[in-house]
Amino acid sequence: MKPDMKAYWRTNIGYMVVLMSIWALVSYVFGILLVNELNTIRMGGFPLGFWFAQQGSIYVFVLLIFVYFLLMRRLDRKYDIDE
Repeated sequence: MKPDMKAYWRTNIGYMVVLMSIWALVSYVFGILLVNELNTIRMGGFPLGFWFAQQGSIYVFVLLIFVYFLLMRRLDRKYDIDE
């Protein structure tokens, strides 16, 4: 594997680690571990912990997919492997 491709994959893995960490934080920590503390805050009439568990984690996951798409498009162009 060429050195450029190693740098490409190292960056790609770095993006995935960061984005998956954000997803785990929102899904598991906010939606499960901190749900009681977050339920003291209300959002749109619902407890915030409930909102994260039911809808917030889905919204964040879709947003992370979009962010990953943008990051990878920029990375592909940087290494000249875009279509």
